[in-house]
Amino acid sequence: HRCFSHRAFSATKPVQAVLAFFGAAAVQNSVLKWSSDHRVHHAKVDTESDPYNIKKGFWWAHIGWILHDQPVEGSMQNVADLERNGLLRFQHKYYFFFVAIAGFLLPAAIAGMWGDFLGGFLVAGCLRLVFQWHATFSINSVAHMIGTRPYSLKNTARDSILTALLTFGEGYHNFHHRFQSDYRNGIRWYHFDPSKWTIWSLSRVGLVSDLKRASKDAIQRAKDSVQREKKEKKLARRKLATK
Repeated sequence: HRCFSHRAFSATKPVQAVLAFFGAAAVQNSVLKWSSDHRVHHAKVDTESDPYNIKKGFWWAHIGWILHDQPVEGSMQNVADLERNGLLRFQHKYYFFFVAIAGFLLPAAIAGMWGDFLGGFLVAGCLRLVFQWHATFSINSVAHMIGTRPYSLKNTARDSILTALLTFGEGYHNFHHRFQSDYRNGIRWYHFDPSKWTIWSLSRVGLVSDLKRASKDAIQRAKDSVQREKKEKKLARRKLATK
């Protein structure tokens, strides 16, 4: 998500390979297709063109959009930069092979070392996937309904510790929509964001670089703008009430 969809940092080939391999285990399409859908979401959030438009209702944003026909394969002009990456083209071409290996056979084989191949397949493969799906889907649904909007009122994205806990840090969604190229979601040191901590740690050992982050001034300006907009709306409501 942060590495490929938003180019929030640069990763070495080994890190990219790990992300592409285990990313397939999420069974949410290839890196290219997922990133394409996600970039459309950010560009067209809360409109008819948004793949998981929350204004169509909770269930549509959560899972309904997946059950409907999607744009035809090949319409991914918005990820031309990623298509130049041979590793991502390879993962896209052999996506279902990686799904089978990373998502199901590997956890089953690990559990098979203590004689529970089927248990590994069912629990670490299938049951894990169900929990993971709904955690991810909650970003499209819950994170656009519950929480605060301290950085932007221009879309429905919200910050919530609840969704941050459910998704290992992706729940500071209002900040993310306002500053999508920032490698962090939770900007305070105490914000629960394991991805941020992992990315920073990898940068310390040279495995990732070019960590992008919004400036303190830009963040403060965004917060000030929200406060001004809230005050203006409050004054407008009072004027209407006194008429």
